[in-house]
Amino acid sequence: MSPLLARLSDVSVAYGAGSALASVTLDIVAGERLAVIGESGSGKSTLALALAGLLPDNATLSGRIEWPGLDRAPRPGRDIGFVFQDAGASLNPVLTIGEQIAEVAQRHLGMDWREAGRRALSLLERVRIPNPETAVHAYPHQLSGGQRQRVCIASAIAAGPRLLIADEPTSALDMVVQAEIVALLDQLVREDGMTLLFITHDIALASGFADRIAVFQRARLVEAGPAIELLSRPTDAYTASLISSHIDLATPPLITRDAP
Repeated sequence: MSPLLARLSDVSVAYGAGSALASVTLDIVAGERLAVIGESGSGKSTLALALAGLLPDNATLSGRIEWPGLDRAPRPGRDIGFVFQDAGASLNPVLTIGEQIAEVAQRHLGMDWREAGRRALSLLERVRIPNPETAVHAYPHQLSGGQRQRVCIASAIAAGPRLLIADEPTSALDMVVQAEIVALLDQLVREDGMTLLFITHDIALASGFADRIAVFQRARLVEAGPAIELLSRPTDAYTASLISSHIDLATPPLITRDAP
């Protein structure tokens, strides 16, 4: 099995005459934690949607996305789990959170409903939802924003994906909850051997756990490299400005990055 999970070669995405992603070439290594950094509109989310096969019908994709780590095309939901930015909009308001997680396990793992329900409860425990035996019967509006995002993470990993994409999963949360969610994602991908693609506009948020960082600006990949090297010796002026603006080197990172 290849150490590369995915390879993007000269990938571009356009909506009409507008370019959302321009000639991106990037390798995604199996088991790594890759942070994709950039300002709003830089192409980060488009990259994630292209990888997950979730681009809208009006998007035009060119270039190649290959999956040497799978030896086949990925199955969305099974091979790729996706945590969206807005947890409230991602969850169905008329189904309990247990039902929503169980549905993923039933659909992609072929579990019967009872077995899928047990998996939903187990996943709520893993993502540290308080009182999971009660919470499994709760509806999304009965949970806090941080708890809803944990439910979305549980749903995204319910089928045991190889790649977990988290698209700005902490943007609507306070600083304490942000750190908790980042630490949770880091723990889950380590325990399950997943690859994490973590998308954020905040380079400081990812600096404490990412193995590699890829920086995007205006639909283009500006630079990519090992996190420690990129943070200490950026080669692009835009990356340097992001670091100087958002990282106080005297402040410890949110979590400690261990060797991969």
